[in-house]
Amino acid sequence: MNKSRHIPPAEFLPFEALDIHLLYEILHLRAKVFVVEQNCAYQDLDYRDQHSLHVLLRRHGRLAAYARIILPQTADEPVRIGRVLTEPAFRRQGLAESMMQQIMTYIRRHHPDRSVELSAQTYLTAFYEKFGFRRRGHEYLEDGIPHVRMVWEGE
Repeated sequence: MNKSRHIPPAEFLPFEALDIHLLYEILHLRAKVFVVEQNCAYQDLDYRDQHSLHVLLRRHGRLAAYARIILPQTADEPVRIGRVLTEPAFRRQGLAESMMQQIMTYIRRHHPDRSVELSAQTYLTAFYEKFGFRRRGHEYLEDGIPHVRMVWEGE
């Protein structure tokens, strides 16, 4: 990773702030990475987008990295992070790491008393551990891909 490159701040947008062009760009990139690249046919549109903050990191005018923060709907639900990805052309530039740092800063500021959960592809557990996430439970298959539940419970 070349740390000398400037990485712009991520945008945090509620579903209602996404115009149709931006929503199309997000869904296109999610399909490109999760369906085509990973050869995994699954139902991406799960009705969670409407209750999520969409985190976008742009580079050279293009959507380069993306994630969503699924906001809790009840008092006892954790915050959930999902659909974390980097556009293939922008990988190995530190974008995912920068985006995750910004996501965790946002969550600590706006949801300080909540735990955070995510379902990580198993090969990415070390990446998420850098942000304080810990494995919970055993590996499982999600859409044919090995995953593990990971939880952040504060500092």
